[in-house]
Amino acid sequence: MLNLPRWGILLIDLSICFFALMLANLLRFNFDLAAIEYKFFFWGAPVLLGLRLVAFFYFKTYAGIIFQTSIEDAQRILGAILTSTLALALFSLLSYSAFNAFILPYSILIIEFLISIFLLTSYRALVKVLYLEITNSKKEKKQVAIYGADSAAVLTKQTLDRDRGTNYQVVAFLDNSPDLQDKRLQGVPIFKTQQLSRLLLSANLDVLIISSLQLSADEKQDIAERCLQHNIKVLHVPPMEKWINGELSFRQIRELRIEDLLQRAPIQLDSQKIEAQLRDKTILITGAAGSIGSEIARQVIRFQPKALILVDQAETPLHNLELEFKTIYQFQNYKIIIGDVRNESRMEQIFDQFHPDFVYHAAAYKHVPMMESHPGEAIRTNLFGTKILADLAVKYHCQKFVFVSTDKAVNPTNIMGATKRLAEIYVQSLDRHLQKNNFKTQFITTRFGNVLGSNGSVIPLFKKQIAQGGPLTVTHPDMSRFFMTIPEACQLVLEAGMMGKGGEIFVFDMGQSIKIVDLARRMIKLSGLEEGKDISIVFTGLRPGEKLYEELLNAKETSIVTHHPKILIAKVREYDFLAIKKSTLQLVLLLEDGNIEELVKTLKQLIPEYKSNNSIFESLD
Repeated sequence: MLNLPRWGILLIDLSICFFALMLANLLRFNFDLAAIEYKFFFWGAPVLLGLRLVAFFYFKTYAGIIFQTSIEDAQRILGAILTSTLALALFSLLSYSAFNAFILPYSILIIEFLISIFLLTSYRALVKVLYLEITNSKKEKKQVAIYGADSAAVLTKQTLDRDRGTNYQVVAFLDNSPDLQDKRLQGVPIFKTQQLSRLLLSANLDVLIISSLQLSADEKQDIAERCLQHNIKVLHVPPMEKWINGELSFRQIRELRIEDLLQRAPIQLDSQKIEAQLRDKTILITGAAGSIGSEIARQVIRFQPKALILVDQAETPLHNLELEFKTIYQFQNYKIIIGDVRNESRMEQIFDQFHPDFVYHAAAYKHVPMMESHPGEAIRTNLFGTKILADLAVKYHCQKFVFVSTDKAVNPTNIMGATKRLAEIYVQSLDRHLQKNNFKTQFITTRFGNVLGSNGSVIPLFKKQIAQGGPLTVTHPDMSRFFMTIPEACQLVLEAGMMGKGGEIFVFDMGQSIKIVDLARRMIKLSGLEEGKDISIVFTGLRPGEKLYEELLNAKETSIVTHHPKILIAKVREYDFLAIKKSTLQLVLLLEDGNIEELVKTLKQLIPEYKSNNSIFESLD
């Protein structure tokens, strides 16, 4: 039946309509054969079937594949039966007017209509169910538990059941609602969430799908960790607003990513105060095509700025950002500008043209080993680029300048961290100098660690290595880092920028430091692989300038709390601006001479805590 030609489907449909007509007559006369008026049956049946045939051709009810019947097929059947029934009702009325006789009594016609609709749709649905049962029975079923027993969980089960490409069998729901205990949902038992450990051990589960949208980040992490310990794959249902046309498809049920496990509770922003500052203002973002800069741009949009000036020297990423703004966001008051923060004349052109009210400076060189090999370029970009923008912000009367720094600026062991620390010092000392002279521009520094998924981050590297079959490369077994999601980091940048009064170095709560090797092992498990069997981890040794542990404050720094639980203010040593300005100009001269050794030596003199690690510059300490 599954491979019937179209004429075969038409023949079956007409046979069903003929049977429906006979059954309608029997029902109309209470199965009393003597009472049936056969004259209506004999001249009504050919007319009815003829009209049904025309309608079937018009609506193409025969064109659908039976074992893939969908709601569209049911709609075509309804249209064909309804149209032909109304046509016969009209012909019957005309027949009565002309010959004082109906083709078919309306009572029989109505009963036949209902029976035909039911039988034509039911037999298609039955064929589809039988086909799915036959094909899926040939596959080895994977045992699935769904975490949650709400409407999303029901839709998840239905999605698995109807998708013929899956071979999943739901054997358990997990939910803590008292109303659901010891009950069954769609024939599947509901267990308490506390029984998860027992299920993991006894139910031979292969997959756990988290459908509940009410779980906190910590709860989700705990569930995933327990499943991964038993080599059980963890999938995740996206929020309902991301479902396509309000329907969940199997392909949307994706694997849990490492970013999901490392996420924390949502940040509570003071959106009203941020909007009060940014609304109808001109915002300049440097490094706008990078991970942090582009996310700041996305988040700033919702506060309705007057204009958004997006500056970066990377052509292709900037072009991609422009395409994103054109296709996704309704906000159109933005300007894409290719420019290098080291080019003072180009930066002044931008400031002179747009007169930004706020500057978010995220442009920087950040790859530690690369900058160890190119200290001059690190100083040009991270220090002089920041100096150029900061000086222009003062000249053109910006309200606030927010500098995005890094935890590598704390007790730096590499060129990258040292240049960012010196940029922090320049910005902070400039702010103190301006306050003494009653200038209004406020300079704020934000300091945080690694962001998940950023360009050059270890997570995209591990994903690529897993896709290639490994090995995963980790520099040292004890290396650890602080991690934060890109949206979380950028939200805190906006919050710190709002609360800053000038001169502060804001330090973000990064949570617990995570060992890189543990991160690698979790990603291997999330990929359904086994370390040592399917893929290996190789330790490659520390790279130039790297240190095992990152810090957010050095030993001589303290911090004070703010109104936001995730933002602290670092109490750091303050420098005289005129002295720092003089030292910066000295670095300019050394850079022009090309004397790298003297350049790094001077950098170390300016930042006494800068001690090189695993670097050719250790001899200068």
